Amino acid sequence: MSHPLITRRALLASSGAALACGRRKATGFPGYCLVANQQGRSVAAVDLNTFRVRKVIALPSAPAAIAAHPDPAKPKAYVLAADAGSVYEIDAAGLVVGRSVRTGGQAVSMLLSPRKDAFWVLTRDPAALVMLPLEDFRPARRIALPAPPDSFDISPDGRAAVASGQTRTITMVSLPRAAIERAISFGSVPSWVCFRWDGKQLIAGSAPDRNLVVIDAAAGKTVVRLPLPLAPRHFCFNADGGQLFVTGDGMDAVVIAFPYNTEIDQTILAGRAPGAMAVAATDTSPAYLLVANPEDNAVTVLDIDSRRLVAVVQVGQAPGAIVITPDRDRQYALVLNEKSGDMAVIRRQMLAEAWVRRYKSAPLFTMIPVGERPVAAAVVRVG
Repeated sequence: MSHPLITRRALLASSGAALACGRRKATGFPGYCLVANQQGRSVAAVDLNTFRVRKVIALPSAPAAIAAHPDPAKPKAYVLAADAGSVYEIDAAGLVVGRSVRTGGQAVSMLLSPRKDAFWVLTRDPAALVMLPLEDFRPARRIALPAPPDSFDISPDGRAAVASGQTRTITMVSLPRAAIERAISFGSVPSWVCFRWDGKQLIAGSAPDRNLVVIDAAAGKTVVRLPLPLAPRHFCFNADGGQLFVTGDGMDAVVIAFPYNTEIDQTILAGRAPGAMAVAATDTSPAYLLVANPEDNAVTVLDIDSRRLVAVVQVGQAPGAIVITPDRDRQYALVLNEKSGDMAVIRRQMLAEAWVRRYKSAPLFTMIPVGERPVAAAVVRVG
């Protein structure tokens, strides 16, 4: 009895079909990714069910940052136009600009209050911290600062740390009392500051000195200075705050620090000129660190637990900010490509494929044009 010959093409096709059957089907997210286009002076609303731009919302001023409302049941987002010192409220249900307010002549950044009922906006002109309650959307409190600020962070107990490169100081501010507690002489230029997740220590990165300085938040005293092989520019924490990832000029790598042990753990390669980062972690899947490589138009994906390279994903030109969808499986990484003006979508499930692990290369789920120089994004649930 003769048997039909099985060709190589048929064998590969059947293998591909088997893999496809075993792969979990992609599902959308019930809401929008609101993308702040700085050069285009607009916010693009990308429908995360259809992965298409539903509407482009024009703004009077160039946006620099955007944040979703802390209550997922309220489909709103808040856009900071830094040069204009204004904040705009976006109604994601109707995709329109709602309320707006001016906080100062020039703003730097904004952060949510520990009670999640207001934003604190850091302004440079005049130098101040401005409280903007979400309820009435009017400046309720203004705390004057002694020097032009460059960055800040807020601790869980309501203490703000404000870095000033001009005076080489970090000002500690009590937000509940609207009072300055102390000014810490840093000795160098503090490039950025962040609190350890329990608020007990403050971590400051200095690009000129290439180090991390750990400071006792209550006493204002330096605990330790940790030398780095790079000039720290970008940072992010892992899901539980136990690891701090740092990238910057001078080395094609990510430095991993342990905030609670106040020590540098190790340095791992992360593509050429690594920049912005994001962590995608769930309770049941591997935790990934995604690192933008703007000079190579790529994103490097690392396994946080094994510290190994998972894949390199080719995206658009000059990738910057990376946003992870807040669904249970953290299904998608949304990468903003500043030069090409589009958003690359990486599906998390693809990173677990055997062939991706073998060849260290993963495909994009899709690419979506969003506008001129996208610099920030926020995911808002609708419905």
